[in-house]
Amino acid sequence: MAKVGQANAPNLAIKASNGVTYAYRRFGKSDGSTPPLVCFVHYRANLDNWDPALVDALAEQREVILVDNVGVGGSSGRTPDTVAEMAHGAIAFTDALKWARVDLLGFSLGGFVAQEFALMRPYQVRRLVLAGTGPQGGEDMHRYVPEVLEVAQREQIDAEGMLTLFFEKSESSRARGREFLGRLRSRQADRDVPVSRDTVNAHLTAISTWGIPDVSKLSRLHAIRQPTLVANGDNDIMVPTANSSLLARHIPNAQLRLFPDAGHAFLFQYPEEFAADVNRFLSQ
Repeated sequence: MAKVGQANAPNLAIKASNGVTYAYRRFGKSDGSTPPLVCFVHYRANLDNWDPALVDALAEQREVILVDNVGVGGSSGRTPDTVAEMAHGAIAFTDALKWARVDLLGFSLGGFVAQEFALMRPYQVRRLVLAGTGPQGGEDMHRYVPEVLEVAQREQIDAEGMLTLFFEKSESSRARGREFLGRLRSRQADRDVPVSRDTVNAHLTAISTWGIPDVSKLSRLHAIRQPTLVANGDNDIMVPTANSSLLARHIPNAQLRLFPDAGHAFLFQYPEEFAADVNRFLSQ
């Protein structure tokens, strides 16, 4: 029997108390020795945007849960346009599956949601991984730079656009980016529902609102007491890398890992290395 992973895990559905039916996938080691790792994905992304090389490596040591939040991809409802509402949606999903304790991995916009989840439910989150993301009110997050905004708003983002947004301009980074794009096509059957334009607009509004400059918001991070792994590429142009340093500086029990010659999607450029870091961190 083929090993279950991102390329062949079934698309599952569960209805939560908020009336939303969530699309999700779950696979990996599930012997009850560790909490599940719930993963929140980036802007205008669905279940298929997770790199199989990353999530399958994470699943070697724990159960991995990928989920479409409210109104995204195969999940029902209307996509919220604030991070707080998205966090409430994520909480409703975990409640529906009756998990008293979870680990969270949030990438980009998903990292905003993971922070809010941890602040709203501090007793439910054991450990936190924040990848390519930043704090509310952080630096240069209110509006994407023109190079990013033009691509991010396109009706369809092609391979070249993905390389621009996610990877460094060096040939070494772009070569790994092309490998990543190839892996995204490894799932042929039962792919997720494409993200709608309404979701794109809601995500952009939520990102812009979260990024309104406000240094007073950084004080909220002191309330995140969970052990936290913060990671990014050394030149993220979507959520500038300085924001990862802000997270690590203001979250009391945080550690920072920056990957060289890498941009926003460092975790897809270095999937095995980052998975090893995450697995070590979650096993401590």
